[in-house]
Amino acid sequence: MFLGHFGVGFALKRTAPVVSLGTLFLAAQFIDLLWPTLLLLKIEHAQIAPAGSQPPIHFTDYPISHSLAMVAVWAVLFGGGYFLLRRERVGAIICGVAVLSHWALDLLVHHPDLPLLPGSGPKVGFGLWSSLTGSLVLELALFAAGTWLYLRATEAVDRLGSIGTWALVLFLLTIHLGNVFGPPPPDIAAVAWVGQAQWLLVLAGYWIDAHRRRRAG
Repeated sequence: MFLGHFGVGFALKRTAPVVSLGTLFLAAQFIDLLWPTLLLLKIEHAQIAPAGSQPPIHFTDYPISHSLAMVAVWAVLFGGGYFLLRRERVGAIICGVAVLSHWALDLLVHHPDLPLLPGSGPKVGFGLWSSLTGSLVLELALFAAGTWLYLRATEAVDRLGSIGTWALVLFLLTIHLGNVFGPPPPDIAAVAWVGQAQWLLVLAGYWIDAHRRRRAG
């Protein structure tokens, strides 16, 4: 799940217009921004899957970033941190919901590798990744719906706000299709460093949102 998370970030702008798109991207992708760091520190682990596997990565263990209990903790901390900085209750709740939405969407596509608790215990996942067509349709639908809601909720104040938005949409689509149809990653370190590059997408969200405003009415 990649596009779907960004689709959630786009969509939630309609519910929380005072929250920057960059913050919504950060919340919706928070645990996937935490995970690469934990990989590089060898606190969590993954393996490259055999050629032709879907997905190309086996998630060996990621209890801190992806267990349901810890995601709930991250959601409270993220929402609480936003409230302390902005003193805006609705925005804080929406940010927390965005963090939780990541685990919910992952549940749909992951094989049963998502832990409920950070220690030992059951792991869950509905396994939609087994169907390339099904997972692709789901992600594209979520992304299209989120983009549409964002465009309905905001309007560009200049050409950068218009062109930049569509450039980001196309860039995200390109990344996703490259992930799906491109060659498998060479090693887990490469996966982790590419994952860190998602911070640039968060920054792009802040930049674009600064060139758009809430649509009247």
